Amino acid sequence: MSDLQVELGGRVAVVSGGSSGMGAAIAVRLAESGAAVVVGGRDEERTASVVGQILSGGHQAIACMGDIARSSTAEVLVATALEEFGRLDIVVNAAGVIHRADALGTDDEQWRHLMAVNVDGPFFLARSAIPALRDNGGGSIINISSTCGLTGSAGLAAYCASKGAMTNLTRAMALDHAAEGIRVNAVCPGAVETPMLAAGQPRGRGIDEVRTSNLDLIPEGRIPEPSEIADVVLFLASEASRHITGANIAVDGGYTAQ
Repeated sequence: MSDLQVELGGRVAVVSGGSSGMGAAIAVRLAESGAAVVVGGRDEERTASVVGQILSGGHQAIACMGDIARSSTAEVLVATALEEFGRLDIVVNAAGVIHRADALGTDDEQWRHLMAVNVDGPFFLARSAIPALRDNGGGSIINISSTCGLTGSAGLAAYCASKGAMTNLTRAMALDHAAEGIRVNAVCPGAVETPMLAAGQPRGRGIDEVRTSNLDLIPEGRIPEPSEIADVVLFLASEASRHITGANIAVDGGYTAQ
């Protein structure tokens, strides 16, 4: 558990992509802080494991399976929160996929899949959640974006496009719903110790080589754990950030400051 202490008792959160990596760390962190959490995922075993971890700590959680690229899944996630816990206060769009290639190395199917998960999914879930958040007099939507939503990166054409879309979707929705007390922000991590760090790397490129190449780019000289991203999400979910909306916050050890 992190040393950051925030009380979310009585709040209800939905976390997409909650079965592994940053999404799992976020779901656990919100639950440890008192929120009841709907953990969204596609892998039933891993999602159940995260829910089990939360329940074993004496906290509240329920699994909700589905493909976030489908609007129907977003609707079910929100409906589950309302049916099981009676309200919705916090939405975290943590589901994401990556394809490591330039435009010529990205076919139609890869492009559409990546945009469906990384852009359609967050849009669908935020759109589905807004009426419930409005009913509470406000709430917090937190998108897990990337430094690739703030800068370009060679060999990640589709991924950069999708995260750039998320960056501006965050700003636009923040402006649309600020007067309703609905805050919309994005967390933009650089390299993080998650399965995605090694995902899609060229054959023969091991995780140690991947870590070394990333460390060379990070002024702070280290790669953070998912729990460190979860702490930033916890802050944005809480009243401590009540005057922050429309922000895209880099959590990258200084990478984008260069």
